[in-house]
Amino acid sequence: MIMQPEKISSNIILYACEGETHFDHDPFVYEHYFGIITSGSADHYTDHGVVNYPTGSLCLIRRNQLLKVIKKPDGEKPFATITIFLEQETLKKYSAEHDVKADGVYAGETILILENDAFMKGYFDSLMPYFAQPEKLTPILAQAKTTEVIALLLRNPALKNFLYDFSEPHKIDLEAFMKRHYSYNVPLAQFAKLTGRSLSTFKRDFVKIFGTTPEKWLQTQRLERAYFLITQKNKRPSEIYLELGFESLSHFSYTFKKLFGQTATESKIHQE
Repeated sequence: MIMQPEKISSNIILYACEGETHFDHDPFVYEHYFGIITSGSADHYTDHGVVNYPTGSLCLIRRNQLLKVIKKPDGEKPFATITIFLEQETLKKYSAEHDVKADGVYAGETILILENDAFMKGYFDSLMPYFAQPEKLTPILAQAKTTEVIALLLRNPALKNFLYDFSEPHKIDLEAFMKRHYSYNVPLAQFAKLTGRSLSTFKRDFVKIFGTTPEKWLQTQRLERAYFLITQKNKRPSEIYLELGFESLSHFSYTFKKLFGQTATESKIHQE
């Protein structure tokens, strides 16, 4: 069972999910966010393998990236986080008021694990009463809590460029990017943004490079990867359809049979 995220302000959220592990529904990160895993753990799927974040992990996530994460309960304890979204508008306002500016374009890691020191523990402890009485967190207090966490983060000067580089993605190698990220289930507009293109330019460049439309190419890539995992790695469709960007098992099964002329189960049997 998934519990609805509990917002106590427009950008401070308590989130919990119970039962089976599951992927994030939307892997696109729109804004920077900072949070702590209060129970359970998370597996982050990267190009270099899976990175596990246990209970207590304090994570700072950069905007404009694709993030594939499985959230895992811990026994009877649900996966739960407290998250503060650091929106661009809020950061620009803080920048103007406190004369904080980036020294240059940020080129470091897009996910940082920070030390959960006494000050951070105190900050998150101070939020807990508001989840029981959300009406007590007035807009003024919510702004104060957001300003407080920005100030706490800026104790580390290295985070200034992470937070205050407001530049947008520049034009990059589309072919290499898509071959790395085809399994992410996001709208084409988000692929376009991450490769530094308008949607129309993205589609035009895509056809020049791959000789087909993005929609057809993405589906074929995902299904061919599924075929390999099922026939060579003994995976079940139910284990991989979300990981490969399909929204439902029924849609995966239908498109798999349409491309290969047989069901995933039949394909597996024929390889044995």
